[in-house]
Amino acid sequence: MTLDTLPNYSVRELNEAIARLLERGFAPRFVVKAFISKSQLKKGHLWLTLSDGTSSISAVIWASQLQKIDFMPNEGDGVVIVGKLNFWAVRASLAVQVLDIRPSLSTVLRKFEVVKALFLKEGLLEAGRRRVLPKYPRSIAILTSVPSSAHADMIRTAKERWPLTRLFVIPIPVQGSVSREIQSALHKVAICAEELEIEAIVLARGGGSREDLMVFDDEELGRTLASFPLPVVTGLGHEDDLTVADLVADHRAATPTAAMVDLLPSFVIAQEYCLQRRKRLNDQFVWLIRRERQRLLDRKKLWKTKEPLLLIQRKKEDLQNKSQLLNALSPDRVLMRGFAIVRNRLGRPVNSIQELSKGERLMIELSDGHVASIVDKIYL
Repeated sequence: MTLDTLPNYSVRELNEAIARLLERGFAPRFVVKAFISKSQLKKGHLWLTLSDGTSSISAVIWASQLQKIDFMPNEGDGVVIVGKLNFWAVRASLAVQVLDIRPSLSTVLRKFEVVKALFLKEGLLEAGRRRVLPKYPRSIAILTSVPSSAHADMIRTAKERWPLTRLFVIPIPVQGSVSREIQSALHKVAICAEELEIEAIVLARGGGSREDLMVFDDEELGRTLASFPLPVVTGLGHEDDLTVADLVADHRAATPTAAMVDLLPSFVIAQEYCLQRRKRLNDQFVWLIRRERQRLLDRKKLWKTKEPLLLIQRKKEDLQNKSQLLNALSPDRVLMRGFAIVRNRLGRPVNSIQELSKGERLMIELSDGHVASIVDKIYL
């Protein structure tokens, strides 16, 4: 092999050939999973070193793109990057140009566990802190993304369940580094809650990956929710998703729609309850009326037994009975049968000869008159 048979390049030509080869033979966009081993901001551009523990490669987020990125990675964070290859022919350097960057699930869960452990230590997650939700709220505030399917489902569910409750919808961003915006919205709700008669708030976000819910693991947002003056209901993501916001809330619902179901009473159930109460009251009134009617009938019967003419008749009959009894027991009737009453000088009846003495004057009463006598002799 001689030098004349080999391709000849200048440095510039060689680099340009490599660049054309990469452009033709590599995917225009790709996804790479890594963790950040180094992060450095230079002239508005963020330079990163991506690693998987054994290999590494440089990556860059240009300043123009950096303003559009929701997630700002730190060293040690696991990330999922959408990017493309950048090859600079001038110096033959290769880097991944980052088009989008998101935290990996491991990063999200690590942040969740760190904040959870901190709040546990401070007692912010104790069950005793949770407040009872209002039974029939006059007004509630809904903090969610607008427009969104979650927002539409919540409004529809609220109107179906309990149309008497006024709904105040506060649009908020629900993805990316938007903790301050959510806290600002919460602060505004707290200020006007009394004036608007708001009795509870719902913090909601529709589906998505667990990584999309990372903002709700923010420590400052969690503290704001824990100290909020009104009961807080969360409906974030799917049923299996659990965030720090869910832990500090007064009530955690599985989904945004479930949050409205848990917070608002059911019109159908309340209507059925009212109908049952109406029936019970009606039954009670019927029973009371029947009882009073029977009581009046009993009194009427009692009054009839105490009618003055009837009482007089009874008294008359009673007197007649007593008169007959007196006549039957009258001494005159005894005397008419041949008996006599012997009285001493004092007019008292003599019951025994032991009460008499010889020469004592007696008066003997017969049925048709009296006989005066003197005791002449006493026989035993």
